[in-house]
Amino acid sequence: MAEPFKNLAWDDFRLIKAIADARGLPAAAAEIGVNHSTVFRRLGQIEEALGVKLFERHRTGYALTPAGEEIVAAAERVDEEITAVTRKLVGREVEPSGELRVTTNDSLLVHLLTPLFARFRARHPKVRLDVVLTNQALNLSKRDADVAIRATDKPPETLVGRRIAQIAWALYGRASDFPEPSDQDGDASSLFARPWVSLGDSMAAFKAVRFVQAHVAPENIVYKLNTVLGLAEAIEAGIGIGHLPCFIGDARPALVRLAQPNADFAAELWLLTHPDLRHNARVRALMDFLAGEMAKHRRFMEGLRELA
Repeated sequence: MAEPFKNLAWDDFRLIKAIADARGLPAAAAEIGVNHSTVFRRLGQIEEALGVKLFERHRTGYALTPAGEEIVAAAERVDEEITAVTRKLVGREVEPSGELRVTTNDSLLVHLLTPLFARFRARHPKVRLDVVLTNQALNLSKRDADVAIRATDKPPETLVGRRIAQIAWALYGRASDFPEPSDQDGDASSLFARPWVSLGDSMAAFKAVRFVQAHVAPENIVYKLNTVLGLAEAIEAGIGIGHLPCFIGDARPALVRLAQPNADFAAELWLLTHPDLRHNARVRALMDFLAGEMAKHRRFMEGLRELA
């Protein structure tokens, strides 16, 4: 097969890999930005030029043949090399400028990061921020993002960064429902019979979610959602009591802590990037800026205040 490979352009490798990843033509066409008929026609031309079938067509989708697996493996190697070269070239920039892709989650963005990003932009107007909201870890090695701002106790070993603080969690209720100051010290057992709000089962990686699942009867968990952003609104609306990051709950006068922060629920807040990008001017500028600004809010994030 070595000789026919000379007839393949990089776009052909990309097309074959896209079909393999999507296991079909429509999704592959959407991925590479062409129409379905173009993908179908080009795949036929490639297979004819090579003299081999690259895919077996099944009812469940397109499956690679051994020849197709060889081409996809080659495409992945080339893609990795291109990505590595791009990272290194980007890392040679001197002035902070250009686009910087940052990934974080919605609660950190809304309750902490947006004003910091505004101040960063005022200081570095040539840097354009592309913020990607997701609770999933993007692949910084593939430059799905340049900087990740994550609450995690286990940052990926392939990344480098800084631990900023611990995000404390505590139990909150609507202040009008709890007019008397709480004297509890992390014990919520007397409140288990009340209505509760909680993150859903899909977010059971949060220790607070597992606590509620283990201690509160299912019929008392009256409201679930899949984003931390909506928890405070639900508690403030009087739907039920629930756990919140302290930097969210303590910022709302309509909420009151019902117990001291539970140390078991805390998560570390990290600024992360790929090793090849840590000396990049705009990456370094953002990480240095955020580290300094977020340090000013460290006690607040760690819940270091007395119960009301």
